[in-house]
Amino acid sequence: MSAPVPAELTASLRGSTPRIACVGVYIVDILGRPVSELPVGQRALILDEIRMTAAGTGGGTAVDLARLGAEVLAVGAIGSDHAGDFLQAVLHAEGVDVSGLVRRQDVQTSATMLPIHPDGSRPAFHVPGAYTTLAAEDLPWEAIERCDVLHLGGLGALPALDGEPCAAMLRRARAAGLTTTADCLGVKRDDALEVLRPALPHVDLFLPNDGEATEITGEADVEAAARVLHGLGARAVVVTCGGDGAFVVDGDGERWVPAFEAPVVDTTGCGDAFCAGAIVARAAGWPLDLACGLGAATGALNMRGLGSDAGARDLDEALGFMTTAPRRSRAEA
Repeated sequence: MSAPVPAELTASLRGSTPRIACVGVYIVDILGRPVSELPVGQRALILDEIRMTAAGTGGGTAVDLARLGAEVLAVGAIGSDHAGDFLQAVLHAEGVDVSGLVRRQDVQTSATMLPIHPDGSRPAFHVPGAYTTLAAEDLPWEAIERCDVLHLGGLGALPALDGEPCAAMLRRARAAGLTTTADCLGVKRDDALEVLRPALPHVDLFLPNDGEATEITGEADVEAAARVLHGLGARAVVVTCGGDGAFVVDGDGERWVPAFEAPVVDTTGCGDAFCAGAIVARAAGWPLDLACGLGAATGALNMRGLGSDAGARDLDEALGFMTTAPRRSRAEA
């Protein structure tokens, strides 16, 4: 079962309003459920639900962070199209500062169509679009340097920023006193490890999922992959593993943090929600394992509905779930 969070840590989190620059991938998701098969020809498949949401390792995480009480600056590239208007409007409605989003005239806003299977899994049709154009000259440094955390959503998926420009960004953020965090958006290139290599020494908390970690490193198992990534310079590595929980490697050693029991409607955005919970908790001074516990809670809540915005509505809901929901042992996963 879950254990209560010490009162002083709960108070520190409730009293914290971290300023977080959420740099990276901003996408419009169009989701439908349940989809057991794709219709052929002119057939129509009647669904229970279709939604559009702000998503991506930048956009989805920005929404989750704002709901958990952070002041969020969105930094990314979107198109000058209706999808971009929608994305900007949704983020603004969630309380996210959209002044760091640049709008491109010659490329569409990134978008994904997701037919969600009855078990919550999610194949995808994707147009990379504008996020791939985000470059160093687009970064609003005056606003970023007023933040407490720089979260890079999509390390290795931003071709105009990956490699040394990304390392320079993270290095500058650290020099300005910001905590640096990062996750991935899948593995987009064969040389992913070499692309990540210059950036990882400037990352305080790296949060890939299990598939990303093993594919990037070429290791057969999550634990070995996490050790490689930590050895490349990330101060702490947390590999999220769905129902298995998360594997943590940092200066204090290695350990597993369990997941929570929760019903599954859709797994879209669960990694982004985990990142948001862990980041706000760390910003409030929580130990890493407890911060991962809040991340596991926000990730689990996000499975209950369709889309990246189905998770915790606010910090109170996330904390309540974390302290009452049953944990799941790896043997049960």
